[in-house]
Amino acid sequence: MSLITNFKELSFDELCARLCENKNTLIIYHARPDADAVGSAFALRELLLAMGIHAICACADEVPERLSFMTEDAQGSVVLEDGLLLGHERVISVDSASPQQLGSLFDKLHKDIDIMIDHHGAGTPYADNYIRPTAAATAEIIFDIAKWLLADGRIESISDKVYGCIYTAISSDTGCFRYANVTPETHRYAAELVAAGVDTADINHRLFESKTLKQIKAEGEAARRLTVYEGGRVASVTFPYSSKLSMALKDENLETIIEIPRSLEGVEVSFAVRQPEDRGFFRVSMRSSGDFDVSAVCAAFGGGGHTRAAGCSLEAGSIEEAEKLVFMEILKRL
Repeated sequence: MSLITNFKELSFDELCARLCENKNTLIIYHARPDADAVGSAFALRELLLAMGIHAICACADEVPERLSFMTEDAQGSVVLEDGLLLGHERVISVDSASPQQLGSLFDKLHKDIDIMIDHHGAGTPYADNYIRPTAAATAEIIFDIAKWLLADGRIESISDKVYGCIYTAISSDTGCFRYANVTPETHRYAAELVAAGVDTADINHRLFESKTLKQIKAEGEAARRLTVYEGGRVASVTFPYSSKLSMALKDENLETIIEIPRSLEGVEVSFAVRQPEDRGFFRVSMRSSGDFDVSAVCAAFGGGGHTRAAGCSLEAGSIEEAEKLVFMEILKRL
C-alpha cells in the first residue's frame, strides 16, 4: 500500500469553509468504532444535512449495540456495499489516526479521502487534515464546527441529536471526565451541552453503568487470563479466538477487557490482545496510568492514539507470540 504524504494541514476556518461545499458526502470512521467515532460522524452528518448537503456514514464494522441509541432513526447499516461507498463527491474521515484503523474501507477509498478530522497526537495523515491533539475527543472539534456554522448563518440551530452525540463522544473518550486528557476546555464544552438540555445521567448510565451478561462474562475470562510483568508495573490479558467462539461472543463484547489489567493496583502500562478470527491476526488496546507513551508502542506496529490510550493490530503465529511482541516493545521504552 503506497500512501501520498504531501497533505495540507488545514486551519480551522479552512476546514469549516470546505465542509460548507455542497457535495454529496461520505463520512467514514475507524473499524471497531467507539463512541467518539460514532458520535463525531453522526453529529457531522446532522450538521451537513442541516445545510442541505446529502451525507451518510460508513464503517468497516456496524455500530455496537450499546451505542445504537445515537444512530436510531438516523441511518440503518453503516457497512455499505461498494456501490454506495463509491457514489459520493467527497469522503471525510473522523477520529481515525492512521490508515490501518479504517480497516477494509481504506483499501477501497484511500485515493478519494478528501478531509481527515482527528484529535490523536500520533498517527499517519492520509488526507488534507485538521488535527487537534489537545482535544479530549474528536467531538470537541465537531462541536466547534457546529458553533462556527451557527455563527456564520450556515445553520439555523444545533439540534438535540447533535448535542447528544457530541456529549456521548466526549464523555466516553474521557472516561466520564476521569482521564488525563480532560482539560478545562473539556469541562466548558460539557457545561454548554448540559445547558443545552442533554440528558447526561441517561447517557453516562448507558456508557459506564450498563453491561450485557456477555460483556461481564468476557471480563471474567479476561481476568482469568491476566498476566503481570516487571514486578507489577505491566499487566496484560489475552483473548484467543477459541474463547470468543466457545463463549459465543462478538467483538463488541470484548471492548472493556482492557479495564481488567488497567484497574490492577500499581500497574503503569496495560494492554489487551484479542484474536478476532481464526488466523494469525491480532488487535491490541493499550493504556498508561503515568508518563509512559503507549502511542509510541502502537506506532511501531502501524497504529496510533494518545500518550495514555492507543491501539494497533499485528500479525503473529499465536496470541502468545503477539503478546510477547507487544511486551518486548514496551520493555524498550520502560
